[in-house]
Amino acid sequence: MTTTADPRALEHPARDRIRLEDVLHALADAVRLRIVRDLAGEGAELSCSDFDLPVTKSTTTHHFRVLRESGVVRQAYRGTAKLNTLRRDDLDALFPGLLDAVLAASAAQDGRGGAAV
Repeated sequence: MTTTADPRALEHPARDRIRLEDVLHALADAVRLRIVRDLAGEGAELSCSDFDLPVTKSTTTHHFRVLRESGVVRQAYRGTAKLNTLRRDDLDALFPGLLDAVLAASAAQDGRGGAAV
């Protein structure tokens, strides 16, 4: 039996497959952390084009892929746009307080003038 897979369907790890080391790796990069901060601050879906990042389009695509494959964000196509949402519920259930602590530490660092991106 042959099934037709949607070529625009993006793979995401199930909640029970999200690993702490993958999440920490994804959040350790300044550009990816900026994306996560923007998503957390907005609290809604954002298109990849909504982000003003200091990197090329192909590098931006890489950063979003790392975030998706680590379980930090969920991506879905709506028309021609790829929309991103923060997987806060999954991350909070698996690693209580981690996301809030990382976001608070990042904001505190910015307040000290230590913003990298």
